[in-house]
Amino acid sequence: GGAEPGAMAASDISNLSPTEIADRLFDRVMRLSQEGKTDSVAFFAPMAAQAYQMMEQAQGHPFDADQRFDVGRIGVVAGARQVAKAEADTILRQQPDHLLGLLLAAQAAKLGGNTAAMAAYKAAFARVKARELAKNLPEYTRHKAEIEAGF
Repeated sequence: GGAEPGAMAASDISNLSPTEIADRLFDRVMRLSQEGKTDSVAFFAPMAAQAYQMMEQAQGHPFDADQRFDVGRIGVVAGARQVAKAEADTILRQQPDHLLGLLLAAQAAKLGGNTAAMAAYKAAFARVKARELAKNLPEYTRHKAEIEAGF
């Protein structure tokens, strides 16, 4: 057909589920952040956050710890400390020793310049890490690189 390549890409996304759209935007935001492209992160982060809201509505139940970590990580790289802190707080309220919650809480504290809180979350992370990893949670496998990298 005579369709423009850009038009094809646009129609491709319309066939994706809210989860697939959120996953792609998450990956893009993380990649842009690693590449130091802060303007692009600022552009795509709100889209990613909106995609996660649509995904949560579509699934009909609140996010699990893995999904909350993703939303919080978008907040961290976009400099939206309150988003990261809110997601970390929710994870830790449900599972006080959850490694992703502790990681996110430490990153949010760092963004806010709260070195005492950051140190406390890091210490808690170190204290529970082996026991938590032994649970073999799927989100620990998915985020193995972040857990190993730590802070």
